[in-house]
Amino acid sequence: MKNKFFYLTIALTTSFLLLTGCGKKGESWAYDYDPQTEVMALYENGSAEFKGEKYKYTKDDSFIHLIKGDEKLDLRYMTGDGNITIYEKSIYKQDGTKNEGIKGSWAADNGWTFVFTADGKFSEENIFFGNYSVDEENACIKLMYDDPIPDAYLYYEINGDELTIEYPWPLVKTEAAS
Repeated sequence: MKNKFFYLTIALTTSFLLLTGCGKKGESWAYDYDPQTEVMALYENGSAEFKGEKYKYTKDDSFIHLIKGDEKLDLRYMTGDGNITIYEKSIYKQDGTKNEGIKGSWAADNGWTFVFTADGKFSEENIFFGNYSVDEENACIKLMYDDPIPDAYLYYEINGDELTIEYPWPLVKTEAAS
């Protein structure tokens, strides 16, 4: 009886250590506009959470690769000043008017919109306006806002009437709720 209790105690202790010790959170990130709400956590054991979903992950100098079964989500990222910017993909459909490149009106299923004019002007959500330039070699759009908003660099891909945009979202280390 003493042996069973001893082995059961060892097994439970080992299980507890494996479950808590190996899953130590390495990084915890929140959108900069809501620093108390975690959006992404990367654990030392190779697991991750992103927007409430659990994944396994790997990370290189340019991408965080999130994997869940057959699903793979590649988040482009950049670091600076102790923070990180991730690029989230959205797919936009052209309004039916065929234009060359990114020119035209584009709308996503979630209601987000972009309009790019032939004279280098853009509208984002019909709220933010400015000028844009396109670096076709690097598949990058530079948005230069009229408002006092920092320039944004979007990565893009066009496939027929679909425009996939990787939009930058600044993240900060998660702050503890007070």
